[in-house]
Order: sequence, then structure tokens, then C-alpha cells
Amino acid sequence: MVVQVRKRRPGEAGADLVRVGFTTSRKVGNAVVRNRARRRLRACIDEIVPSFAKPGLDIVVIGRAQTTARPFEALKNDFLKCLRKLDACRSADHD
Repeated sequence: MVVQVRKRRPGEAGADLVRVGFTTSRKVGNAVVRNRARRRLRACIDEIVPSFAKPGLDIVVIGRAQTTARPFEALKNDFLKCLRKLDACRSADHD
């Protein structure tokens, strides 16, 4: 997975919310495989974002071919690692 983060400027709509978008290209597979990848990513993000992500962010998650085969716990750990690397976690005490 690839994760991109953008911090919204003060005064922009939803300054206290975290907005998340998902995308998968045709390279991932047919529509069934792409939808499965997006569902898995959405479930992962639903568990991680409310507790860990800083408010006021726009996050784009790009699914890759390995997304459907990766164990779910590993997927969650990968996403959390991305948030930390992009300085998008609320605080350092969430380890």
C-alpha cells in the first residue's frame, strides 16, 4: 500500500476531521479483486484512524496487488507505520 497525507490549512472545511480516500488501479486485478482490496483497506483504516490519526488530515490510501494476500494484522501494522513515518499520528505514546 501507498499512503499520502495532506494537512488541511486553517479555515478549510473539516479542520477537525480526518478524511480518507481509497484507490486501486487496474494493475491490481479485475473489479472483484480491486473491490476486495479496497474493502480490506477500509476495514484496516476504520480500526486505526479514530485512535491514531491527527485531526485535520486528508489521507489517500493506494492499494497494491499484495493488499489482498497480506495478513490483516500485517496490513494494519503497515498502515500505522506509514502514519508514524508521515508524522500523522496523534502522539508518540500510541505504540
